[in-house]
Amino acid sequence: MMKKKDVKSMISMNLKKLRKMNRYTQEEIADKIGVSRQAVAKWESGETVPDIENCIALGKLYGVTLDDLVNYSGDHEENGIRPKGKHIFGLVKVGERGQVVIPKKARELFSLNPGDSLLVLGDEEHGIAIVKSEGFLQFAQDILDAQENKGEDE
Repeated sequence: MMKKKDVKSMISMNLKKLRKMNRYTQEEIADKIGVSRQAVAKWESGETVPDIENCIALGKLYGVTLDDLVNYSGDHEENGIRPKGKHIFGLVKVGERGQVVIPKKARELFSLNPGDSLLVLGDEEHGIAIVKSEGFLQFAQDILDAQENKGEDE
């Protein structure tokens, strides 16, 4: 079980790290979440900790989970606190015929099973995205249905 002192120091370390990574001043953080600069300074020094509402606001501001904001210690990952909902599954190699093996963790998280159809999208600036085709096809059908309903209303 973690001691209160450990939690305070972990939160203060994470808040400082996130603020610096995002290139904010303490004043900017205070303005963005509606507290005083002194409150932010006290959180970062470990003198006090933010209440749950401020933790939620800080998590949203930095795009991280509350769990990572409060518990991340740096011991288990080299990449730092990760943005909420963003994952790094590791590197994969493209085979001779273009095949790619999707890592097991990714298959489990996104419920990918043998035989599933995946849609491969590309953006020359940002790269390749892989989407389960069922969700994308349903989205496309919803757009078509909305267009048909719009035409009937006119």
